Amino acid sequence: MLFSSILGLPHIKNHLTTSADNGRVPHAQLFVGKDGSGTLATAIAYAQYLLCKNTQGENTTGNEACNLKVNKFAHPDLHFVYPTANNKKITKNNCAEDFTEEWRNFLASNIYPTLYDWYNFLGIENKQGVINVRDAQNISKTLSLKSYEGGYKIMVIWHADKLNNQAANKILKLIEEPPNQTVFLLVTESEDQILDTIKSRCQMIHFPPLSTKDISQELMNRGVDESSAKKIAHKSDGDFCKAYHYLSQDSDDSQFEQWFVFWVRSAFKAKGNKSSINDLIAWSDEISKTGRETQKQFLLYCLHFFRQSMLLNYGAKDLVFMEPETEGFRLENFAPFVHQNNIMEITEELEKSIYHIVRNGNSKIILTDLSIKLTRLLHRKV
Repeated sequence: MLFSSILGLPHIKNHLTTSADNGRVPHAQLFVGKDGSGTLATAIAYAQYLLCKNTQGENTTGNEACNLKVNKFAHPDLHFVYPTANNKKITKNNCAEDFTEEWRNFLASNIYPTLYDWYNFLGIENKQGVINVRDAQNISKTLSLKSYEGGYKIMVIWHADKLNNQAANKILKLIEEPPNQTVFLLVTESEDQILDTIKSRCQMIHFPPLSTKDISQELMNRGVDESSAKKIAHKSDGDFCKAYHYLSQDSDDSQFEQWFVFWVRSAFKAKGNKSSINDLIAWSDEISKTGRETQKQFLLYCLHFFRQSMLLNYGAKDLVFMEPETEGFRLENFAPFVHQNNIMEITEELEKSIYHIVRNGNSKIILTDLSIKLTRLLHRKV
């Protein structure tokens, strides 16, 4: 994974390569941004740059053996930790090390993955993955050993916000005072969920969304015609993960849109209509039968839908990328019902529901309560 194969991000690439070339490599760095902005791919490319002493932009280097090992995610001085949970293979006391083969196969299929993709790959979509104390113990043990090739030892912690408190506290001292030539690369979408004591010891780099131009060009490089590439790039809103799923035609957005449209239509009719109340209860029951990560992703989709509707309502058409495909449902007709008098409360209720679902609350009760509140909020006057 060379920097030249990473989409966009010229300023971040230049910063990382320049600092490495000048021998100023921070021992702990925190890459903050959506998975689809390339945080993990950049971390791996940066690790390869340090380990293999590559030259920025070149497709060939003098250290082919090193590059080959990194490209297979099997370099002995490049280590990964990521959220896991028990599954059919590992029924108890799991840790990232138990899923090394799965991780390599997963990255080989898509270098711009989401946590949701990873959970589905492991078959744990109904569980909340964590980075646990066994992972922290393995990190400490691994980094206490000498570098295999005599250079850097690099530890990539993907979705570092999933470190539980016990694990985070265990690696805190190690991040503060790491062994010689050890580099921690922490990757996260949720900066606010990482301990302040860890954040304060890291150099932080924020990743912006990718440009529509970069995404569409990459899609065309993959054989997509220009018109379709531009349409997919626009819908993806700077997130290559979304673009990848649109391209693979395995995006959950179609199912999410069906759930959302039924939900808001029932909410509109529910005022004084007993049958629509029953529809909302049945809807909550249907969604609650899916995995918790699916429920979380759906509610995040709802957040985006409401925000896009408000932007359209207030005339910011250039920022609207959603294009509903449900027959009879037009975003411009729905948008006027999302306005300054209800958007903040709608957002708050959705975020509260996500919070409780992630923490294993009864999802049927949570979603039913959310539906009743949504009925009141959508009927609120401007």
